[in-house]
Amino acid sequence: ITVDDIIDVIEEEATEDFQLGAAVTPLEDDYGNLGVWELYKKRAGWLVILVFINLLSSSVMAVFEELLAATIALTFFVPLLIATGGNAGQQSSTLMVRSLATGDTQLSQWFKVLLKELGVGLSLGVTLGLASWVLGVVQGGLRIGLVVSLSMTVIVVIANLVGVTMPFVLTKLKKDPAVASGPLLTTIVDVAGLLIYLSIAKMLL
Repeated sequence: ITVDDIIDVIEEEATEDFQLGAAVTPLEDDYGNLGVWELYKKRAGWLVILVFINLLSSSVMAVFEELLAATIALTFFVPLLIATGGNAGQQSSTLMVRSLATGDTQLSQWFKVLLKELGVGLSLGVTLGLASWVLGVVQGGLRIGLVVSLSMTVIVVIANLVGVTMPFVLTKLKKDPAVASGPLLTTIVDVAGLLIYLSIAKMLL
């Protein structure tokens, strides 16, 4: 086995991880050698699956339709909360996927990692919660500010835990954990974030 062979394998594995992280079925040839139909087939499957998962977001919105109609200010913060939750989840997931891949973290360490990320998530959640409280107060008053702040904190904590847990679960199931760092994770966190936000709003308002 030559050095060139090893480098080729490393490159192929890294490329596959990038593709899985973007919810693309790994390509069997170089991008430049593939036609429109081949690229379509590699991408369409995941996108259709994600569309159906995203329907859950619409269902959550429909359940809380009266609340949203009565308190229009709540809708202003949906993109902020959902995007931040997705970003936080993707950060923790990407770090864990890489840590598992390099052997820096073992499957047996899942509980220790979970506790560590719980601490990180709480710290990030409180920081972002305070920042979003200011935005909430400015846009909708003290009560909206409280709802947005609490929601941001909880969403970031949950997103962080989901992001760090999925690579462990996929590795345990003998699946490539790189899938957990892409749109699949973001979509799951989106649905969970909406549910958390609107549930907190319903309780407090």
